[in-house]
Order: sequence, then C-alpha cells, then structure tokens
Amino acid sequence: MTTAHDPGTARPTAAWHDTALPVPERVELLLAAMTVEEKVAQLGSRWVGNDMQVAVGEGAQEPDPEAMNVAPMQDVFAASGTVPLEEASRHGLGHLTRVYGSAPVTVAEGAAEVVRQQHVVLDNSRLGIPALVHEECLTGFTAFRATVYPAAIAWGATFDPDLVERMAAAIGRDMAALGVHQGLSPVVDVVRDYRWGRVEETIGEDPYLVAMLGTAYVRGLQSAGVLATLKHFAGYSASRAARNHGPVSMGRRELLDVILPPFETAVTLGRVGSVMNSYADVDGIPAGSDPWLLTDVLRGEWGFTGTVVSDYWAVPFLASMHRIGADADEAGALGLAAGIDIELPDTLGFGSGLVERVRRGELPEELIDRAARRALTQKVELGLLDPDWTPERSVAGADAVELDSAANRALARELAERSVVLLDAGTALPLLGKDRPQLRRVAVVGPCADDGRTMMGCYSFPNHVLPRYPGRGLGIEVPTIVQAIRDELPDVEVVAEQGCAVQDSDRSGFAAALEAARGADLCVAVVGDLAGLFGHGTSGEGCDADDLRLPGVQADLLDELLDSGTPVVVVVVSGRPYALGDVHGRAAGLVQAFMPGEEGGAAVAGVLSGRVQAGGKLPVQIPRRPGGQPSTYLQPPLGGPESAGISSVDSAPLFPFGFGASYTTFEVDDLRLSAVEVPTDGEFSVSVRLRNTGDREGDEVVQLYLHDVLASVVRPVKQLTGFRRVRLSPGEAVDVRFDVHTDRTAFTGRDLRRIVEPGDVDVLVGTSSADLPCRGTVRLTGPVRIVGADRRLITEVNVQPAGGAGR
Repeated sequence: MTTAHDPGTARPTAAWHDTALPVPERVELLLAAMTVEEKVAQLGSRWVGNDMQVAVGEGAQEPDPEAMNVAPMQDVFAASGTVPLEEASRHGLGHLTRVYGSAPVTVAEGAAEVVRQQHVVLDNSRLGIPALVHEECLTGFTAFRATVYPAAIAWGATFDPDLVERMAAAIGRDMAALGVHQGLSPVVDVVRDYRWGRVEETIGEDPYLVAMLGTAYVRGLQSAGVLATLKHFAGYSASRAARNHGPVSMGRRELLDVILPPFETAVTLGRVGSVMNSYADVDGIPAGSDPWLLTDVLRGEWGFTGTVVSDYWAVPFLASMHRIGADADEAGALGLAAGIDIELPDTLGFGSGLVERVRRGELPEELIDRAARRALTQKVELGLLDPDWTPERSVAGADAVELDSAANRALARELAERSVVLLDAGTALPLLGKDRPQLRRVAVVGPCADDGRTMMGCYSFPNHVLPRYPGRGLGIEVPTIVQAIRDELPDVEVVAEQGCAVQDSDRSGFAAALEAARGADLCVAVVGDLAGLFGHGTSGEGCDADDLRLPGVQADLLDELLDSGTPVVVVVVSGRPYALGDVHGRAAGLVQAFMPGEEGGAAVAGVLSGRVQAGGKLPVQIPRRPGGQPSTYLQPPLGGPESAGISSVDSAPLFPFGFGASYTTFEVDDLRLSAVEVPTDGEFSVSVRLRNTGDREGDEVVQLYLHDVLASVVRPVKQLTGFRRVRLSPGEAVDVRFDVHTDRTAFTGRDLRRIVEPGDVDVLVGTSSADLPCRGTVRLTGPVRIVGADRRLITEVNVQPAGGAGR
C-alpha cells in the first residue's frame, strides 16, 4: 500500500478509514487485518536524530561531540548502531521521535522532515499507518526559536491553574500546527528532596498544588489536540539521597498518599492521553515492570484509557540497569506484560523479540493486541486514519506559525511576573518606592546577572540542544537581568560584573565585583543555577547536588559583597531552593525567581523596581542551612520543626511553603464554618474574609490546610487542601469560601485501603503554611468510611465581594 506525495491525492482506503464507523469498530477492523509483526511495529518508535547528525539547514554546523547528551546514555545507544527509518518502519511504526527537537532546524525544515519521515513510514509498510510525532514541551515546545516559558517550578510559584492552562494551550497550538501529536509533559512528581536535579521540572512539594496545576496543563495542551504525557509514573522524585535514577525506599502508604494523587487527578479529571513510566524502582520493583502500578492502579482503579509510553530507553534499562531481565528482548516482554504500550525513543525491546516469543508460545498475543489496540485507538481519534489524512496536510499550518510570537512572549512575561517571589523587601525594595533615596549608580553582579541561559530550564532548547551547536546562539531574544534593570532604571548608571561563574571555583572576578559594589549606591547580586543535563549544569536532569549551598563559590562572593558596606539586594535565579540563612538579615532585600524563562529578566527587574507587584508564593521551602535541611513541609510531628529538642538538627525552614511577601498588606480573618459536626460522608464550607489593607493593588493566595488531630496512622501536621489566588485593590475585601467534602480528609489506613475516619479535623486558613491566623475544628461523626476511586479530589473555591455575588 502506498501513498502519493501529492497532498491533494487521496490515499487508497480500507474499511477502517470509514469515519462513519465508531472508533472501536475501526480499530478492531484494522487489528483483524494486521499480522503479529505489524501489530508489534505499532508499539515501537524511531529517533532519526538520536546521533544529532541530521541536517540543520542554512549555516549547518556539525554538533560538538563533547557536548552533553539530551537523554540518559544517548551516546551509548547511538554508538551501538540504529537501523535506518526505512528498515525500522517496514511493518509500520508507532512513533517518530523529536523531529523538531533534535537539532536547530527552522519551522520549514522541521515540517519538511516530518513529511519526509511520514512518507517513509507510509511507503515502506503494507498498511500505510502514519506514525505519531512526539516532542518535549516542559518549558514550551522544545524547538529552535520557540518561546521558552518559565520552568514548571515557577508555574507552582504562581498558584494560578488558569494561567498555566492558558500557557499550555498556546504551546499545544504551536505543536499541533506543525504536525506534532503528543507532548512529553507535564512532570507531576512531588518534590521530596531539594537536592534532586529535576526539582526545576516539578511543580512543587505539595500533592494538591501539583495536581491542580498539572491537570490544568493537561487540559490546556489537549485543548489544542495534542496528547499530554504525565511524568514520571511513579516515585522518581523520592530517590535515596536525591540521586537521579536512584532507588526509592518508600512504603506503599506514602506512595498512595503523596506521590500518586497528582497522577490520579490528571487521569480522572484531566483525562490525560498518555502516561510515562518512571526509571526508578520502588522497594525493588522498577515502575516499568510493575503491573500493580501500570495496570491495576492506573487502569483498573482510575479507569485510564490512553497509552503508557516508556521513558527513553526505560525498557532496555530493565535489563542493563535494573538487571531483572537477561537482555532487551526479555525486558520488552516484562514491560509489555506490566502495561507499557509504546517504547520510546527507539525500538529495542518491543521489536522482533516480541514477535518470536509469540511465535514460540512464550508470550500471549493478547498482550500485543492490548497495547496495539490502545495505540491505534489514539491514531484513529487524532484523525491519522481518516481517508483524507496526508503528511502534507498534517503540517498545513506550519507557514503561519511563529514559534516565538508576540502573543507567546506576552504570556511568558505574565507567567514570569506572577511567579517571582519576594522573600523580604528589606530596606531597599522596591527600588522606586516613594520613600527611597535617589539612586545614581547601581552595580549588578553575579553569574546569573548577564547570562540569559540561567533563566531557562534544562529542557529549554537553548540549554537542551544548542550546547551542541555553540555557533547558533540562543535562537531567541532573552534580555538578561542586567539589560532589564537598565531599561527599568533609565536614569541610573548600571555597571555589571560577573564576579564568578555559576559552578567553578575561580575567584579572580571577586575583586572587580567588590569594586563595582563599593562604588555604587546599591548592589544587586544575582546568583543561582545554570541548567543542563547529566552533570553539565547545576540544575536539571542528572545534575543533583550534594547539599543546598549555592553552587561553586557564589556563597563566598555573596559573603564578601554583604560585607562591602554597600546595601545588597540578593536575587536567586534557580531551579531548586538554596540555603539562605547566612544571607537573610544581612541583605537589603531578598528575591527568589525560579527559572522564569525568556521574559524573566524584565519580570525580575519589574519586581525590584516596584513596577510589578510581587505575588508569587513558594512551592518549595527555602532552607536555612545547606545540609539537606529542611525536609519538605509535608511531615508528621517527628519529621518537622515540631520535633525540636529531639534532634540536634533544626529542620525549621527559613521561609515556609506557600510564603511570599508583597508591596502591599493583606488581612485574613472572620473564619466561618458551615458546621462544626458533619458525618464522614458529608461536606462543610470554610469561609474567611480577605482584605487589602495596603495602598497598592496586589495578589494574595488564600490557603486552606487541614490537620487530622488523632488518626490510626501517622498523619502530616498540616496539608494543603485548597487555595485561590485573588487580586484586590486597596481597601477591597472579599469573602473566600472553600467547599470541603470529607473525601478531602481521606488517607490510606493500616490495611492500605483509603478511608475517612471519624474524629476532629483542625481547619487552618491563612497565607502560607506557617501563617494561619484563622483556626477552627470540625468533628467528623459516624463510621469509618472506605473511599473509592470516585472520591472528590478537589476543593471548590468561591470568591465574592464581601456580602456580594460570587465570582
């Protein structure tokens, strides 16, 4: 079966091309016509750009062989040899991997390559089934000259699901117009240890925050017709000592109550199309070979109907790294039986070995059919098996796509501005405050002050792929913080000095930095991370930290600047929180920006000047000391500050989860409970009044926490149960009402069933996990209730003018 390359020529049709038939019927007709080889082929993939030797257009440049991998052990798999696409697709193909995201190709070049590769798949196989095209989209579409939005940890700092959904929809529209069907995002891992390199890719340390924003991202991306992919299912973020791919020592209860809820929410409420397995093993069982996780829970309990895709090379890793299979073929059988449907990024375990096992009677063909049915269902639903589909039509919108459009940049700016966290205004912020002295000269120093790369995550194209092509620049305009401060303060002389690099131990720049600081009215010190991969950065995949001291000699530079006699405002631009106990109290102001993207420079400068009202909140705590302390806020009494005096180590954070200061002031009071006693299958409402008591418009995030006073298992001291970001004018007041079903108090009991127990539940409302002025208690009455998968997963929030109608 062949397909003509004329986009106006219809391809030969078969019964499964009939769009009048229900999707399941079309899929079954196709399955019935397929050989075992053809069904297995739908479970594999091909990464033509794996070795990065693809053409890169005008001014083509060979990649730097010493530059970093963009996937774990990429160089090893590339060196082992891969078959040409023609051979890989002779029975068909499931996925095409990263056509746009492997080298700096233009939109036109990438679209032409999509068409070329799709025609190879169509023309070299009997049935002519197109492949799905997938790409990365963790900080926006990972493609050359595409908008780089803030990293996911910055999304968490916004506490704004609607904004995240709008961003994801914009990313999805760009991808869909270029023939991309699936995006490998969002990461809904819950942070458990700040030393882990991939903290920047997560949304935060609270399961509810992660669930709400992750599900919003899913909705946004899929609204554009692009399948979202939840990562990494499950436990990856809780590895021992925060080491990438490290084993996870976690009990089933913690997995169920902390790690899985964001995945469950995105599956049951977001209807996500795909889930990607974790590399890690939990208590000795790798996720990629765990039928309890991938089948019993994901599909049996939650009703997931999409596809499970392997993380890159996670299938052969079952043999080579976990050593639970003798070879890639056995690893493929293990992964398929557990519930992996599609192997990415290349076919190693899901190839001829599966066919041979079926032929020998060692593998039920029903397992092949199960996965192929899921893969083909998505292709039918995406329109790839419609009679008028052609490769050319799939990229028909490419000519109109401007990957870094003004609209995209405006959205990136909005998200960046809403994510910057003011930790302490100190004596200097805002710089343009009405009571501030006139600034004549400002020194901006530090390794993150004048390097746009430091504002972008490890999966942004400039940090992910372009290090292999040093002559191609960043591909997009990324105004640095130095440039942005000059624009923000046009009448002020701004001098800049690097002081030191992000990571190395060279102190030769200290003297110039100190001289600049001493000669200025104010110093802005910008420190933090440079994202990379597998040790080529201080944050990002495979860039784990020994402790939470600022990388390299940055802490020493700060120490000398703070002793210079000049007021110093410290700005941390990072992918993880760093210990700032030695800085706070000495600095004239303290700001945290979590990799705010290409528009982050202007966002940071705007917050410093006061033009932008700070409203971001911490999705992770800021530690006081660098030694891996504190743990996240979500702890039982013996795991947090409540245990002071029991250990010589003080685990109290410097700034708590949910904290963020402002240039105005807010008051939360007037707690009202709809009932003080409800049955274990009932619900109650919690209302408070929020008032802007300052003289500026601003945002506040009202946060509801619950505490189980007495339970049959150890429970957290407090846990976020609802939140809403609210913007108020000076003097304006609103009533914020949280509608809480008792399902929201459920936890995994001693017998590993999720239950709601009778007893007292403390209700805590305020503006951070440590600032909770409104407190009450609700008593749950009646029997212990077992809670199923249909339980309420979210807390509805209603905001209305004090005494007025809701909004």
